[in-house]
Amino acid sequence: VLAEAGYGSRRACEELIEAGSVTVNRQVVDSLPAWVNPDEDVIAVHGRPLKRKEKHVYIMLFKPRGVVSTNSDPEGRTRAIDLVKHPDRPRLYPVGRLDLDSSGLLLLTNDGELANRLTHPKYEVHKGYEVVVGGSLTDEEVATLEEGIFLNEKDGDGSRTRETQLTLLKRDRTRTMLYMELREGRNRQVRRMLLKVGHPVKKLRRVRMGPLQLKGLAVGEWRELTA
Repeated sequence: VLAEAGYGSRRACEELIEAGSVTVNRQVVDSLPAWVNPDEDVIAVHGRPLKRKEKHVYIMLFKPRGVVSTNSDPEGRTRAIDLVKHPDRPRLYPVGRLDLDSSGLLLLTNDGELANRLTHPKYEVHKGYEVVVGGSLTDEEVATLEEGIFLNEKDGDGSRTRETQLTLLKRDRTRTMLYMELREGRNRQVRRMLLKVGHPVKKLRRVRMGPLQLKGLAVGEWRELTA
């Protein structure tokens, strides 16, 4: 427990204990082995309480439309974290973004390292979306989207999107339902790609992120994930 809290190597921490520098529940512990429960016992080194290591929490939320996925919103709109009433009240942050008009799977956690691995492009964590667009998407347009489309960015630069997996679910003269799987996360990427081929998005829902699927949750509900 002391080593994990940053007090040195295991051997150095054993020497701290044997020197009488450590108390457990206000009692000096100077012999080994010494067993503690870090969640319940009050441990101190040189009289200073050990900082409790924050328990990592992982939440899957079915974000509704109209809810923002940022923790700071000057307009005072409902935030994703406002919907998660966790009993431990951890400081949660959304993993990536899901825009205001989109719904679906949003992860929230206090594990910064994991959040970085899930959002950094080099790890290519795929995200799956169910999309409804206006008009009938042609086979040629599907091929164009799968191969990649050049998108401009706000800074003036632009690049071609990576290969995208598309599956047509339903198609008629007025609308098309499809499943899109991306391996990158540009701002409003799905909407911009489809608009580029002339089919504005009517409805967008994220249903997958890596191995996680949006199942067993109603809109606005959340559940805690296992390790």
